[in-house]
Amino acid sequence: MKKIIYSVILFTLFYYTGFAQWTSLTSGTTNTLNSVYFTTTNIGYVVGNAGIILKTNDGGNNWTELTSGMTEDLLSVYFPSTDTGYVVGNTGTILKTIDGGINWIQQISGTIRRLWSVNFTNNNTGFAAGENGTIIKTINGGINWTQLSSGTTYDLFSIFFVDSIIGYTTGSGGNSIFKKTINGGLDWISQQNVNGYSVYFIDTNNGFAVSDGGNIYKTVNGGTDWIYQNSYTGTMIRLWSVFFLDINRGYAVGGGWNGAIVGTIVKTIDGGSNWEIQTSGTSNILHSVYFTSIDTGYAVGEQGTILKTINGGISVIKNTDISETNRIIISPNPIIDLFTIEINNMFNSPINSTITISDISSNSV
Repeated sequence: MKKIIYSVILFTLFYYTGFAQWTSLTSGTTNTLNSVYFTTTNIGYVVGNAGIILKTNDGGNNWTELTSGMTEDLLSVYFPSTDTGYVVGNTGTILKTIDGGINWIQQISGTIRRLWSVNFTNNNTGFAAGENGTIIKTINGGINWTQLSSGTTYDLFSIFFVDSIIGYTTGSGGNSIFKKTINGGLDWISQQNVNGYSVYFIDTNNGFAVSDGGNIYKTVNGGTDWIYQNSYTGTMIRLWSVFFLDINRGYAVGGGWNGAIVGTIVKTIDGGSNWEIQTSGTSNILHSVYFTSIDTGYAVGEQGTILKTINGGISVIKNTDISETNRIIISPNPIIDLFTIEINNMFNSPINSTITISDISSNSV
């Protein structure tokens, strides 16, 4: 039997590998930015130190500084509707707008303690949490705020309500710091000791909390039990904010100290079972993250940092003709009957390849 000898004369390998892709936006300020919230795909707000409030009407391409009338650090922003929003900050500061940020009205909070977080269940009913276990509530759109008993004197950094009666708050510094209410804040029950800087619930059962050491915790039973999840960020990372789009897809942001990685962003697509570190492109600590869709999200932080992604934080980079770097072994060559192609996939990424084989007369087969 006649044997035909073939030679591999062209091997074009297209190598696709994913890298995190966040774009830096121009905020117009170098003040630390502490919180970001979007009311629509294009309309969003950011608040920060020295009373700064920024607004975008075009998905972050341009940011306009609004007149807050304050010089206090503003730490959290929440809009229960398109035009009605609330901001809280140092010395018990609470601001309200009913016209999409054109005007801000200072409200009487009844406290001089720093308020770290604000959350509303509708335009009228809302909560704020802060220093020394402070929790306050309004049922009339901020005209009056009532002090609630949290049962702790430790700082509360985050408050989140699933509905009008079920809510959670968490902080840092001591035991029994994670609290839950099932009656609209009248009583707060201590749950498993999970310290944290941010808490977020997808529904009444499934929630996440993030804290120091890059720690992420998940509950599937309304906070009765919390399961530790590894963010792979390292022990020198503080995660400041967590946000979930659905039961599977979520993000957390933060930063580190003493030479640790800063500008930290981690993502999960399997409900927190696995987290991947993304490349933020910034050396500044990030304080808040918010997504308007599966693909489009924002993160803000120190030095006026505003980041945006339009592909969920992943971009695809194509590397071609890597055979020139001696990662491909073809044997035997020339080929008689059978041959083997060995590829050293150094990126451990999906590969799409095109192989052309010709005989000794250069005819493709």
